Amino acid sequence: MTPQELADLAHLRRARDLIDREYARPLDVPTMARHALMSPAHFSRRFRAAYGETPYSYLMTRRIERAMALLRAGMSVTDACMAVGCTSLGSFSTRFTEIVGETPSAYRAREHSAVTAMPPCVAKARTRPTRDSTSRIGEAARRPAA
Repeated sequence: MTPQELADLAHLRRARDLIDREYARPLDVPTMARHALMSPAHFSRRFRAAYGETPYSYLMTRRIERAMALLRAGMSVTDACMAVGCTSLGSFSTRFTEIVGETPSAYRAREHSAVTAMPPCVAKARTRPTRDSTSRIGEAARRPAA
């Protein structure tokens, strides 16, 4: 890697850290790009190349991940939606269902005792939402144990 490519990765990491830290705040690509010291278009291309998804997609995945934890704790779907920075309940529910594989209400109603029994670091890794349709959390939870 060239020194410029390493510098770009460090800047991209700074923007990704911003998303991880400030997911509940209104964030847009120009704001994220400023933290990466790049133009919005260049930032979006480089972010996708480095992390495999667009900055907005990454932001929504972090929001859904946090919403899952809030729903497991018993928070209402509307309150969880607003707490993670989403302003549209419909868009939130659609994206949640797309990523998790079940509606937020169904996820909230389901038993989560296995997750609560795990150490927090394991639970975070095990319940992290993914856009890979073969490993959807909701689908895995409904499969019978082998």
